[in-house]
Amino acid sequence: MISRLLGNNRGIALLVTLGVITVLIVATLEMNRHTRSALFSAAATRDRMTLSQMAASGIHAAKALLITDKNHSNSDSLQEDWADPEIISEILADLPFDDGQITLTISDELGKIQINSLVQFPEGNEFNPTQRMLWDQFLNLLITQNEQFKEIEPETIINSAKDWMDSKDDDAITGLSGAESDYYQDLDPPYSCRNGPFTYLDELALVKGISRDLFQGADESLGISNFLTIHGIIENADHSFTYDGKININTAQLPILAAILPLGHEDLAQAIYDYRQETSDAVYIHDLSSATWYKQVPGLGNIDIDPGLITTSSDIFQLESSAILHAMKLTITAIVKRERDKKTGKWVCKVLRWVTE
Repeated sequence: MISRLLGNNRGIALLVTLGVITVLIVATLEMNRHTRSALFSAAATRDRMTLSQMAASGIHAAKALLITDKNHSNSDSLQEDWADPEIISEILADLPFDDGQITLTISDELGKIQINSLVQFPEGNEFNPTQRMLWDQFLNLLITQNEQFKEIEPETIINSAKDWMDSKDDDAITGLSGAESDYYQDLDPPYSCRNGPFTYLDELALVKGISRDLFQGADESLGISNFLTIHGIIENADHSFTYDGKININTAQLPILAAILPLGHEDLAQAIYDYRQETSDAVYIHDLSSATWYKQVPGLGNIDIDPGLITTSSDIFQLESSAILHAMKLTITAIVKRERDKKTGKWVCKVLRWVTE
């Protein structure tokens, strides 16, 4: 049949026509695929840009909420608007986005233990005795309450964390269990001590004695990363720096409340925690502005918490804003510090860290 078609002009014309149609069909289908791909890509790009704007709007709303709070109060607690999920939801509902959803959480970074306050800066060579006791009690309570952490050696962790930060990187390790750079250089892969303050939280997982499970958590137990912060630096008049290590007793989590109490009284932490949240007709009934308000808690009248350990105010917060749109999600985590603008004298939120995921 093919030979007959090729034997006359009409047959050749038919074959050419069929070939052209086939090419056109293939080209059309390929063009359609490229067009659809371009449209999906453009839509995805548009949604990512929208998500970024939505999440950033949540961060800006949080900053405005924190500045408003600072203008009305010198203390910070979980009784305030920035810590109230319902108030935050109402604020987010007013943002001009017709589609999608924004969620926002604000947490106090100074309700945590400041890692860098373990060592006395700016010299950076010796322990801060108060903070050393705090670490010891915190780690021992963690071991007592979590069976999977029973192999933890608090002394090793404390001494090694101090050696990681102190400026004397030599053979004079702290105690018998500390570690300087020669210890880490023998690991695979090798690395060195920083010999200065921690600059990011995950760095703590590099320290001798701190396993990944201890740092991140295991099973249903939270890791120590949930209770620690690298923030809290204070600039002195001579432009040197230090970390006072004071923890906001109004926002600290239960394990930290237990650790700041005098040894043997950690069981009273729950009473402090509950007292902060006590309400009547949905209104908080206790004033938390004084650093000694905890003495009003039943059972704590004769208890003295080291005043060098606690405060009732904070200016460093973690903001986490997530935006969801068309099955896509984007999260921005920011650390901000409230401070006065040197020119205007007004309170502003300075961004210390901004991570988009």
